[in-house]
This record gives sequence, structure tokens and C-alpha cells, in this order.
Amino acid sequence: MINQPGTAEQPILTNQEKMVKGSAWMTASNIISRLLGAVYIIPWYAWMGEHADEANSLFSMGYTVYSLFLLISTAGIPAAIAKQTAHYNSMNEYKISRQLFYKALQMMAVLGAVFALVMYISAPALASWSGGGEELVPTMKSLSLAVLVFPCMSVIRGYFQGNQDMMPFALSQIVEQVARVFYMLLTAFIIMKVFNGDYVDAVTQSTFAAFIGMIVSFVVLYFYLHKQKPMFDYLEAHSANKHQVSPQGLLIETFKEAIPFIIVGSGVTVFKLVDQFTFSNFMRTFTSYSDSQLRELFGVFNANPDKLTMVVIALATSIAMAGLPLITEAVTQKKYRDLSKLISNNLQLFAFVMLPSTFGMIVLARPLYTLFYRPDGLGTSLLIQACYAGLFMGLYMLISNMLMGMYGNRAAIRYFAIGLAVKLIVQYPSIRFLEAYGPLVATMIGFSVSCFLLMRKIKEISKFNLSLTLRRSLLIFVITLIMIVFAFLTKQFLYLFLNPDRKGQAFLIVLIVAAVGIAVYGYMTLKIRLADRLLGKDVDGLRAKVKIK
Repeated sequence: MINQPGTAEQPILTNQEKMVKGSAWMTASNIISRLLGAVYIIPWYAWMGEHADEANSLFSMGYTVYSLFLLISTAGIPAAIAKQTAHYNSMNEYKISRQLFYKALQMMAVLGAVFALVMYISAPALASWSGGGEELVPTMKSLSLAVLVFPCMSVIRGYFQGNQDMMPFALSQIVEQVARVFYMLLTAFIIMKVFNGDYVDAVTQSTFAAFIGMIVSFVVLYFYLHKQKPMFDYLEAHSANKHQVSPQGLLIETFKEAIPFIIVGSGVTVFKLVDQFTFSNFMRTFTSYSDSQLRELFGVFNANPDKLTMVVIALATSIAMAGLPLITEAVTQKKYRDLSKLISNNLQLFAFVMLPSTFGMIVLARPLYTLFYRPDGLGTSLLIQACYAGLFMGLYMLISNMLMGMYGNRAAIRYFAIGLAVKLIVQYPSIRFLEAYGPLVATMIGFSVSCFLLMRKIKEISKFNLSLTLRRSLLIFVITLIMIVFAFLTKQFLYLFLNPDRKGQAFLIVLIVAAVGIAVYGYMTLKIRLADRLLGKDVDGLRAKVKIK
């Protein structure tokens, strides 16, 4: 939240407290949104009947292409808006950052209309190239409407992010997902259960739900813009006004900043598109699977695990979003000691959240897969592999944003390109020898190369304390291993009288084991005061409530 001078209600926060607060809002938003996006699959998958895997595969294929259109149509502007807003705000040039916001809003309205039309017209060609066939065309067309709204919505989110006010951003994501899931389940139930309709029609309505969600989200963002207008007016009136930038120059400057964000930010989507365009084609060269079987297999290794692993990966996104404006502010003001601490804290916070989340999901892979889909050994094994790959995806999303926040744009693009090249090189042999596991292994290898290069560059620029970061991360890993032992023993005990292949009993297993894991991890991090170092002084209150000295 922006601090107005002289207001007691909004105390000045340290950079670490701002990062933790912003991360908390975005983590809560992403977890709620991703959980809703994962939980809906339980009834939705069941209502699709015998076509469940094909329906989920169509849904995933459509969304992967749609995600790329969203990235292109916004041209990386939201992250660039956040970065530029933080840059000018740090110089007390609130008037310039506000001008940038209005100009970008106008530009993105035009881009949204253009790319929505392009996606609608090219839907048949995109469906054919994706391997989805005619069934995918209606899905592509329904998603084009969301492309119309998303660019303007993203500019508003980027403006709030740049002002270090993550609450409107977070709430808009939550209501977007609630509206989307409600419409998806309602239409899927009516089409499949009431009228015994076609699963393709149900998938089409489920993807149209993205447009419904964005409209609701836009309303929430507009409400907060209107509510906070007096504060923005106050800040603009008290701007330094020492820098003069023309509107055209402002947009050009922002678009230059945006290009790296679209290239690097599309990393996960591009890797998934590689899988989508190569998996079926490669498999046909050495197997006799039918198109329907290949679609099902694609769903099992790509679409199904995604619903679960993206809940965890969203945590890394939350940390990256909260940290970006703070890192840019530190660089702009030449506060290199603060920058070094921010980098180290970001990486430690990543380990603190991602390690227990990822390995906890690995321990619960079998009951989780049963709960969300059906009992399936292959699906469970692929979910575990997807969790390992997700750890590298999350790290890539975090540190690529950190490097661009430090104006290391060219290096970030170069390292993404190297990782993608590695992915392309190992893709065919991985699929040839590992089949459905191959794309996940190739993704993990590609992102690990990018992450190594990104981390090395960040260390070179920021001079952050690598030794301290590694020691703390190792400590977190050890605590995570202890948590895993307790969770695993609890799970095996529950298996004595609960069947992980029954949905209701799988739910109980997940609930109890997760509670044990959270309790063990929470107790240990509070007891040794690791949580204090990463989350700030507010943890003292939590320790007092649970009576841990």
C-alpha cells in the first residue's frame, strides 16, 4: 500500500515487510484461485463420463494457445507498467506514472480487440496445428472473447502492483476465479447431466467462462480505482515534477521494457506449446496409438497434473510479483545493500514456501490423483514427475523476474533462449525412451539450465549473500525432510484402514496427512525462529497463540 505522508493509519513499512505483505496477499489470492481451479475438476471430470480425459485434453490444448495470445496481446505491458510505475514513484514522479497508466490503458484496448479478432479467425488453423482437430475449434473461438478484455484488466493490475498495493490485484483474481468456476460447473452440469449433451459443447462453455470471470474481475478493479482516486490525486498533486516525458516517449519507453517480459514471461507457456505440438507427432513415429489415445495420454501427463502443480507454482509467482517493484525501486535509488537483502530474502522465501509444498504433494500424489481424477498408477507417477519439473518452473519464474527488475533484460532473454534450445534438443530422445514422462523430463532439464545461468547473473549484479542463502535453504530442506517423514508415516498408517483408491477415503487421507505436515513444519520453523527471519515480527503473535517459546 502507498504511504501518504503524515498518515498514522498507514505506517511506513520496511522492504522486507512490504515484500512479505505483498506476497501474503498474492499467495492467498493464488492459492484460493488455483484451488478453485483444481477443485472444480472433481465434479467436472466426473460429469464428462467416458470422454473425461479427452475433454480435459481439449480444455488444456485450448488454454495453452490462449495463454500465448494473452501474453502477445498484452505485450508484457502489465509487468512493465509495474516496473515503470515503481521507477517513477521512487523518484516522487507520481504524475508521470499516472499518465503512463492512462496511455497504456488506451493502447491495450486497441491491442485486445485486434488479437481477439486474430484468434477467432485463426481458430481452425490453430486447432489443426495443435493436434486437437475440429473438436478444438469452438474452444479456441470461445476463448478469443477473453482476449478482448484481458489487456485492459492487466494494465490496471500492473498499476496497482507498481504502487505496491497488491490487495485489489489479489481480490480481482479471486472473484475472477469464483465467477469462472461457477459458470463452468453450472453449464457443464446442464449440458452433460440434464440434457445428456455433447462433451465438446460442455468444454466450449467451460472455456467461455474465462470471459465471464474477467468481466467480474474488471468490475472489482474499477471499484478500487474509483475508491482510491483521492489518494492518487493527492500523490499526483505533490509530485516533484522534475522530469518531463512526452506521452509518446513514455509509451515507447514502456514497450521497450515490455518486450523482455513477454519473451521471458512466456517461458512456461512456450515449453508447454513445444509439448503440445511435438508429443503426438513424435509418438506417431514409433508407436501405433490412435489420435484419441494420444489425446488421452497428453491429458494424463500435461492437463491433469497441471491443475495440481500450478497451485504450487502460483506461490513462486506471488513472491515474484510482490518483489518486482521493490527490486526496481532499490536499483533506481542505488540502494545496493537493500537490493542484496531483497534478493536473498526472495530466494529464502521461495525455498520456505515451495519445498514443503512440492514434496508434500509428492507424498500425497496417489490419493490426490484419485480425489481429482481416478485411481491410476501412470497418472500418479506422472504427477510426481510434474512436481519435480514444477519446482524448476517456479524458480525460473521467480529469478527471471528478479533479473529483469534489475534491468538485466538481455541476459534474461538469452538464458531463456538457451534453456528452450536445450528443451528442443532433448525433447525427441526423451519422448522416444520415456514416452509420456519424456516432455516433463525435457522441461526440467531445460529450465534447470536457464535457472543456473539466471542465478549466476543475479549473483554477479547484486552481490547477494549466497552462502547465507544456501545455508538457510539447506536448513529449510532438512526441516522439509523431517516433515515428509511424519507425513509419510501418517499416510502409511491411514492406508491400513482407508483405501486411497476411493474418492471419499482419499479425501480424508489428504486432509489428515496435510494437517500433520503443516503442523510439523509450522512448529519447527516457529521453534527455531526461522519463520521470524523470513516473515517478520508479526510471527511473534502467532507463536504466542500456539504457545511456542
